[in-house]
Amino acid sequence: MNLARLISESAAKYGDKPAIIFEEKTWTYQEFDLQVQRYALMLDRLGLKQGDRVAVQLPKCIEFLFFHFAILSIGAIALPLNPDYRPEEIVYFLTDSSSSLFVTTSDRFAKVQTTIQHLSDLQILLLEKLSLPESVTSSPEYTLGGDEIAMICYTSGTTGRCKGAAISHRNLIANTKALHQAWQWSDRDVLLHVLPLFHVHGLNVATLGCLYAGATMIMHEKFEPRRVWKTLELEKCTLFMGVPTIYQRLINEWKNLEHKPDLSKMRVFISGSAPLSDRQFYQFENLTNFRILERYGMTETGMNASNHIDSAHRKAKSVGFPLAGVEVRIVDRHGDDVAIAEVGEVWIRGENVFQGYWGMPDKTAEAFVNGWFRTGDLGFQDREDGGRLYLVGRAKELIITGGFNVYPKEIENVLESHEAIKESAVIGLPDEDFGEKVVAAIALKEEISIAPEVLIEHCKSRLASYKCPKQIFFVAELPRNAMGKLQKNILAQQILLSRTAVLPSIANSLEYTTPNQPNATTDHIS
Repeated sequence: MNLARLISESAAKYGDKPAIIFEEKTWTYQEFDLQVQRYALMLDRLGLKQGDRVAVQLPKCIEFLFFHFAILSIGAIALPLNPDYRPEEIVYFLTDSSSSLFVTTSDRFAKVQTTIQHLSDLQILLLEKLSLPESVTSSPEYTLGGDEIAMICYTSGTTGRCKGAAISHRNLIANTKALHQAWQWSDRDVLLHVLPLFHVHGLNVATLGCLYAGATMIMHEKFEPRRVWKTLELEKCTLFMGVPTIYQRLINEWKNLEHKPDLSKMRVFISGSAPLSDRQFYQFENLTNFRILERYGMTETGMNASNHIDSAHRKAKSVGFPLAGVEVRIVDRHGDDVAIAEVGEVWIRGENVFQGYWGMPDKTAEAFVNGWFRTGDLGFQDREDGGRLYLVGRAKELIITGGFNVYPKEIENVLESHEAIKESAVIGLPDEDFGEKVVAAIALKEEISIAPEVLIEHCKSRLASYKCPKQIFFVAELPRNAMGKLQKNILAQQILLSRTAVLPSIANSLEYTTPNQPNATTDHIS
């Protein structure tokens, strides 16, 4: 099955029902499908062939979706790109993928034109200069599907140059059907969509799930907290998906609302793309009476696990249970299964797992062991709760200090239980005595100051001494990518550089003073 054909069949079923409402303009399922077919015919006339890569760098707009499903319709491969990528990043993606067509806007093309002019075989299609056929005489043949590649989604590159995850039609369809079952999607649902479209969360989870179910998607170009609360009430929304940063801003805005919205039609608030803190989990529930549903996914696998749709069975810090068709193992460094409740690396197997890294057979081989994908995430399963999955961090973020394993998430949870702390990040830095020492970067709530030794004692009252931070760095904010995911590699670089030089790019986030205590120190850069 071709994914675009699956959506076209859904469109035929729901016809005149509103599919997408974007900034006050409505497209029915029939209208949406017709537009996809027009775009597909245009791409065909440009000479696009099966397997050709088409890079799309557009702002959040309905045309992005027309292009995306049209690309899949003709058997080409879609590369959704962040509209904020810089020219050097764009040329890497276009070159690495050997893209045949680059779809963008005039202003973005002006910025990258000089950088990509050596790509002589690359066609350019500007959004403002589209020439669509007036009519469509026949539907696409949808000849490719199954294990053929539908998308190449580039990872964030936190451990080196970005890798293109090659995701098949079968991967996307299997994951969509599993989520449809787990979250009980129906054609009665109304989803409020505030996520970026270039990311798998906004595209493959939210948009695809909505169109497959025959639901209605209300799409905002930008996330505005007050507008979200208003829309949820006025449009009688039933579903909302966000990342922890979005939920934190919704929490903050709720406190300022003169009129608290009527959320009686809401079924579920879902969070992903980054870990939700237990503070956010409980605070949101206390304010709204809704317990956020957290799930676990990756670019390479789509969604792997989810908490129950029954809110009574959701727990803070847990990503729930494997989805239908997904298998999970927790293994040690030798690849052997650990005992239940022990921490190890999470391995995944199922039809949701991608086909490999584009043009990187060595990286692909490293990522798989006998058909199991090595996620790089550390987690454990609860022996008292049916193997419920908890994540404690990334394997590459594991800190080994004095021979003891330290999991950053455990310490971050303790730090963020302190009323003065807005958010925290724990990392390991090289240390002559211990191999690595535990340090914490902390963003305080506005208009609050606190001595680092107070926070150290806060940790010592709840954690073994070897787990407690030996040094505290106060920051204005933690570095995050477009989806709110914490970038600890950048944070570590900033902290290490701060000890040898003061750079303008760092000066706004860290300030430095001479440490005055051996076991509880503070650093700032100014």
